[in-house]
Amino acid sequence: MTGRPLTYRDAGVDIERKVRATRAALGAIRQTFTPNVLSDIGLFGGLFRVDPSWKEPVLVATTDGVGTKLKVALLAGRHDTVGIDLVNHCVNDALVQGARPLFFLDYIGMGRVEEGVIRSLLEGCAAACRANGCALIGGETAELPELYPAGEYDLVGFLVGVVERARIVDGSGVRAGDRLLGVPSSGLHTNGYSLARKIVFDRLGLSVSSRVDRLGTTVGEALLRTHLSYLPAVGPLLDAGVPIRGMAHITGGGLLDNLPRILPKGLRARVLKGSWPIPELFAWLVSAGDVPEEERYRVFNMGIGLVLVLPPEALPRARSILREGGFESHEIGEIVPGEGGVELLQP
Repeated sequence: MTGRPLTYRDAGVDIERKVRATRAALGAIRQTFTPNVLSDIGLFGGLFRVDPSWKEPVLVATTDGVGTKLKVALLAGRHDTVGIDLVNHCVNDALVQGARPLFFLDYIGMGRVEEGVIRSLLEGCAAACRANGCALIGGETAELPELYPAGEYDLVGFLVGVVERARIVDGSGVRAGDRLLGVPSSGLHTNGYSLARKIVFDRLGLSVSSRVDRLGTTVGEALLRTHLSYLPAVGPLLDAGVPIRGMAHITGGGLLDNLPRILPKGLRARVLKGSWPIPELFAWLVSAGDVPEEERYRVFNMGIGLVLVLPPEALPRARSILREGGFESHEIGEIVPGEGGVELLQP
């Protein structure tokens, strides 16, 4: 045997650098703690007490990632917004079942620990957790030099929410004749980025700093707009007792794949194109990429980030409450008898 003694750092893993990166974000993380958090960061597991005011609490667990939006963040050298994206995406996935967020955990995997990047990611997650009343109680940062290329990383989130059993929203009460109420997105949110990047960077040859007059901003700013949390929109509806029969978070799969997830057997969704304004970002991408119609409604959210299924008589009240909260809404279709799926109708 020859050579000097080997260390973990020689193998590409620097534990001290990871510890410093996490420690730098501790202040932001602790600001997310609610009275129900019973542990500090550093234990093997986060401790959280379900408030005893819940009568028959049902926990709702969800996990997701940011996808190849991370590639845009890397090109732009901006990493705080994707942490916000991640939390809001997970909040919405629990929310559409009627649940309020309780706590969140993150996972960051990267080839080489970059302290500034980790701090930005964690501070973005923490900012979104605070905005949603959700505690960031733990996570994991893994340095994996042989799995991730230098400078790249993955970001994944895990969220647990709670809903009273009697108030679960799962689509089982959806009926023919119910209306579809769409709430606008802020942009691509966290889906469709592989196609969007193909269009923008490969076909058009643009960079993140390229300004697009049609959009009134740079490519980077347009593509990094944060994923909205719909808790401020839906929370007041639930509190007011609006009879929401189903909700769909329009993520990967678009309207075509997400609406059927909440439809009982024997029903289908009929969506009227032109019943909401298509944001310029989507019009630009679709035109530049010559994206077929069915493809665009399956890959992109096309300007609708959340769909509520309501009985017709509940529409006016729901739209009024949304308006008071600063949210637009559009009646985009209805539920009809049929064998599942989504039918896109011409205006």
